[in-house]
Amino acid sequence: MLSTFIIALREGLEASLIVGILVAYIVKTNRKGYLKPLWTGVISAIITSIGLGAFLTYTSVSLSDRGKALFAGVTSFIAVALVTWMVFWMKRTARNLRNELQGKVDVAASAGPLALAGAAFFAVIREGLETSLFVYTNFQTVANTNSSAIGLTLGFAVSITLGYLIYKSSIKLNLSKFFKYSGIALIVVAAGVLSYGVNEFQELGYLPGPDAFAWDVTPFIAKDSILGASLSGTIGFDTTTSWLQLGVYVLYLGSVLVPYLAKPTPTPAVKPAVNA
Repeated sequence: MLSTFIIALREGLEASLIVGILVAYIVKTNRKGYLKPLWTGVISAIITSIGLGAFLTYTSVSLSDRGKALFAGVTSFIAVALVTWMVFWMKRTARNLRNELQGKVDVAASAGPLALAGAAFFAVIREGLETSLFVYTNFQTVANTNSSAIGLTLGFAVSITLGYLIYKSSIKLNLSKFFKYSGIALIVVAAGVLSYGVNEFQELGYLPGPDAFAWDVTPFIAKDSILGASLSGTIGFDTTTSWLQLGVYVLYLGSVLVPYLAKPTPTPAVKPAVNA
C-alpha cells in the first residue's frame, strides 16, 4: 500500500503541476479558447496511460507461467530504467520546468489548437506511461494487491488535491524538498522492483544462483504476512533473497543514490576578456 501510494503521489503531483502550469499560463495570457484543446490532450494522455496498464495486465494473464515470469522480469527492468531516468530528469529540469512548458505553449498555440493538444498530451503522457509501467511491476512484487490498489487510489487523490490547491495558491509546498525525498523513496522502491526482476530471471534459468540464498527467513516471516508484505512493499525486502538479488539491490542503490544526492557542481563564472 505504501509503495503504490508513494508512486501515485509523486507521479500524480508531477502531472498535476504540469497541467496547472499549462492552464495558469493560458488563462494569464488571455487565451482561454485554448483550454479545450489542452484538456483534450490531457484526457487523451490519461486514457492512453490507462490503456497501457490494461494491456500489461491482459498480456500477463494470457501468457503461460514461463511467459508470465519472462514478461514480469522484462517489464521490471524497463520500469526501473524509466524511473531512474525520470528522477534525474526532474532533478535537472525542475528549476526551469515552468519556463520550458510556457515556451511549448507559445509555440504550439501559434500552430493551432491541434498542436496545443499534442503539446499537452506529450507533457502528461511521459508521467502517465511511466506510472502505468511502474505500478504494474510493483503490483507483481506485493502479496496483497487490494491494499496496493487502495494505496494507488489514495496517492492519486492526494496528488490531485495538492496540485489543485497549489494552482489556487491555497497552500505552499516546498516542491524542491518534496521531489528530493519522494525521489529517494522511488529509488528504494525501484531497487526492490529490480531485485524482483532478477529473481524472475533466476527462476527462468537466465541468471545463476537462484538457490544461493543470502537469507531465508520464511520460517519466521511469511511472505504473505503483514510484516512480510509491508517490508516487500516499502523497501523491496524478499523473505528468500539470493546473493545475486542482494548484490544487484545494493549496487543499484549505491550507484543511483550517490549521484542523486550529490549537489550540482556550480558553473564557474567566465571573466570578460580584457583588451590590451
